[in-house]
Amino acid sequence: MDPAGQHLLAHAAADPEKAAVVMGATGATRTYAEVADASGRLARALHDRGLRKGDHVAVLLDNQPEFYDVIWAAIRLGAYVTPVNWHLVAAEAGYIVDNCDAAAVIVASSLADVVLQMEPYMGKVTSRICVDGDIPGFDRLEDVIAGVEPGLGDAEAEGGWMFYSSGTTGQPKGILPPLPTGDVGAPSFLTTMLSGMFAFDASTVYLSPGAPLYHAAPAGWTYGTQRLGGTAIVMERFEPLEVLAAIERHRVTHVQFVPTHMIRLLKLSDEERSQFDLSSLRVVVHAAAPCPVETKQRFIEWVGPILHEFYSGSEGAGLTYIDSAAWLEHPGSVGKSMTGQIHIVGADGEEVPVGEEGEVWFSTNRSFEYYHEPEKTKEAWDRRGWSWMGDVGRVDDEGFLYLTDRASNMIISGGVNIYPREIEDVLVVHPLVDDVAVLGVPDPDMGERVTAFVQRAPGADIDGDELIAWCRARMSHFKCPKEVRFVDELPRLPTGKLLKRRLLSRAEPS
Repeated sequence: MDPAGQHLLAHAAADPEKAAVVMGATGATRTYAEVADASGRLARALHDRGLRKGDHVAVLLDNQPEFYDVIWAAIRLGAYVTPVNWHLVAAEAGYIVDNCDAAAVIVASSLADVVLQMEPYMGKVTSRICVDGDIPGFDRLEDVIAGVEPGLGDAEAEGGWMFYSSGTTGQPKGILPPLPTGDVGAPSFLTTMLSGMFAFDASTVYLSPGAPLYHAAPAGWTYGTQRLGGTAIVMERFEPLEVLAAIERHRVTHVQFVPTHMIRLLKLSDEERSQFDLSSLRVVVHAAAPCPVETKQRFIEWVGPILHEFYSGSEGAGLTYIDSAAWLEHPGSVGKSMTGQIHIVGADGEEVPVGEEGEVWFSTNRSFEYYHEPEKTKEAWDRRGWSWMGDVGRVDDEGFLYLTDRASNMIISGGVNIYPREIEDVLVVHPLVDDVAVLGVPDPDMGERVTAFVQRAPGADIDGDELIAWCRARMSHFKCPKEVRFVDELPRLPTGKLLKRRLLSRAEPS
């Protein structure tokens, strides 16, 4: 079979020795030929074991080169790939394996402690495969593919991803998009976005700066880089100086950050940042969480007008985009819609006038469902076919969207609606603050009390009264924290999302 140009096999045929992936810490490299061969053998082995197009493959792997052998094998089989968060406890990870109906589970031997406790959730699994070592009850990957001819011939197909929501509130949901229907290797929504909005091509060297590959952006964007013939540099963990060193060493052209990464990079000294040659960078992308205006302004001053932002969700029902030039004219905006119309909806379910705040809904021709969750799928769409990702914001008269906060984050104190993001944006730029989250804590008089949970900068000596005064000098007093609690580290996912349910029990009042 001869796939179209946006496919691993096409690039392996055209330039077999080109690096498909390079690991940031070790420099371990897999060429296109190597990934094509290994994934082809695994795809054939899984096919021989009965897996077919539309089946599900769950993956519990660290940031390691074998990740791409495995996901490409599943994609070539036409299966859905579900990367599982291995930071979860066994019951949580096992819930995803069971819920996604995984016919095959492929795991790293280093995760044996979690994997062995998942046995009660593995009843539907017919193939258990272990990478780089042994786990009782699992076949070794090298044994599974030994002597197997690579590739599926005319049975090569196009699979897809089924990511799960992060589950920061309640059980995670599987986000099931339709499988591709075009020719194998034809342009997809992902590759069209990467090439059209962010200028990805075969010359791209894309750095994934340490977020685990079980998250949608690092998995999808490194995979998309390979579909377009570029090279993915995958860091195992995020460390600011190591990120800058990797950009210089690998002559990185594209990198994606979350705002937490940007804040940590900006808190390096000018001397630390200036020792690295970042001239290879053509595009810096940020997403996943709102970015404080002051942080983004400083970042553009540092790297130049190459900073691009997009706003979307794993569901993919809406997508906005803004480049540096447009953002400097519309500071704080996340851009204009690229996939459909934005609708700002009030409490009565009807659209509000331009400039007014409300729920952010999108009308789009893209579709998804929550796997095994018909009622939750219905809740994601309204009677007009619009979809809501849970955010509140406004649109200006030029169509630029501004996000206020997640609706679920809203604090109601004394009958007044307060959005934590505005307070967090003020506190996080304080030079002695490393990270901050603002929540509503139950209060017998006010209903909820605005409380800031603060992670001090290393060696910093600052108390809650000073931080409250910092806020009161910069914003309306009714929005300011009434209390500050200090924590050693905020419980965040690597994407920047806060695990609220774990926070209250870990913080002490100041």
